[in-house]
Amino acid sequence: MDMETTDVVIAGAGPTGLMLAYELRTAGIRVTLLDRLPGRTGESRAGGIHARTMEVLDQRGLLDRIHERGNPLPAGHFGGLRMDFSDLATRRPYALTVLQSVLEAELESSVTELGVDVAWSSPVVAVEQDTDGVEVTVEQPHGTRRIRAAYLVGCDGGRSTVRKLVGIGFDGTDATMTGMLADVELADPPTDRIFAQRNGPGDFSAIQFQPGWYRLLVQRHDLVLDRNTELTFAAFRDHFTEVAGTDFGMHSPRWVSHFGDAARQADRYREGRVFLAGDAAHIHFPAGGQGLNLGVQDAVNLGWKLAAALRADAADALLESYAAERYPVATRVLHNTRAQTALMRPGVHTDALRDTMRELLEVDQVRHHLGLMVTALDIRYPTESEHPLAGRRVPDADLSTDEGDTTVHALLRHARPVLLVLGDTDAPSVRGWTDRLDVRHAETETEHWTIPDLGDIPQPRAVLIRPDGYVAWATNDEVTTDLTDLLTRWFGPAATAVRDRAIA
Repeated sequence: MDMETTDVVIAGAGPTGLMLAYELRTAGIRVTLLDRLPGRTGESRAGGIHARTMEVLDQRGLLDRIHERGNPLPAGHFGGLRMDFSDLATRRPYALTVLQSVLEAELESSVTELGVDVAWSSPVVAVEQDTDGVEVTVEQPHGTRRIRAAYLVGCDGGRSTVRKLVGIGFDGTDATMTGMLADVELADPPTDRIFAQRNGPGDFSAIQFQPGWYRLLVQRHDLVLDRNTELTFAAFRDHFTEVAGTDFGMHSPRWVSHFGDAARQADRYREGRVFLAGDAAHIHFPAGGQGLNLGVQDAVNLGWKLAAALRADAADALLESYAAERYPVATRVLHNTRAQTALMRPGVHTDALRDTMRELLEVDQVRHHLGLMVTALDIRYPTESEHPLAGRRVPDADLSTDEGDTTVHALLRHARPVLLVLGDTDAPSVRGWTDRLDVRHAETETEHWTIPDLGDIPQPRAVLIRPDGYVAWATNDEVTTDLTDLLTRWFGPAATAVRDRAIA
């Protein structure tokens, strides 16, 4: 059996795996993308994306086609309580209802254009690694396939085979309730969108995603189904009718499924040359629509770091920063989804709690705090810098350059770091890094940038932006700082240093 070679094997071709494949191919990295399923199922567990995910897609020029197939909604929810997003500080202060199947189709098309095809019916069955690489064994219908790569990333879902094969633990809390959904047609549909209407032992929703069919959901807090239980359409209709008091004349089901509120997180995101991302690293109740978004953002964080390591641009410490940055983000999501589950339980005590929370959400500071958490606009990665931008996502400011008008996001299309110098400020020296870093000079018409959890801050004179759109460094002063240590930390030693090391 011949051994294939590649740079990175990605197990799992859902949104996380597809986004990671796009990031790596954009950086010129060879990718092999596998999935255990025989093909796309058309199933759409997730039904929307939030502002930060729209931003990271826009950074790569991927958002427009997806946006055309979605429907903007100016609000989200916390535990079924409406939260207005329309005044959040982003170009896209709304949620975009777009089916996961649509997102996957668009991402797969973009990945295919970069030369990567999904190998379906290709489950990973064995993983062996050494100090130089990892060998992946794949069972396919025509026989066994062996692939050697520098890295393997498990994006293969909550039951991740990769996670189990390398012995990473997955602790957390078991399910306490059951959610059920069905994509159906309705003979007697409701006149308005129904969302999380509570009644008896649970709550129900009826949401029209596309003309002619609806997604119905029912959540029962008096029932825990084993995750291997097959839910029939008849059983779903019975559960829905018991809670909602009607079945709206549901018929012609396209998909029926169930889920629980188990919340688990991998005890580490890396084992040697194997990484985890998306649901393979964390699962939780789908409250607030955060799961898909969390996985896509994992991929964008990890992608540029793997690319830098493969180019020998950066030390292993850069790869360690993936878990250091993303692990706390997922921990917070698990925490807030547990809180949302508690807010949705039946009973008079929860009724009183919901009334109190509804009043609190009328306070802008509370609504912003929870809204920014759900949309991931308030993330600040660990940083030693005291500048208010450092560690945060860069605002998508309008810019004027010698080449014409543009935006900050447009500067990030090629997944390279950018040193943005504003006004008549002299650029700091980045000699030795121009092979992997773009220096751009621009003007703006504003004196302030708005940060979602801070408000207006003075526009900086210079900003060093990582490929994932987060700020590594910024200054409001005339640039005199020696950036050597910072550039080396994030983007590896200067090119002259690399050559000298090779010669030695």
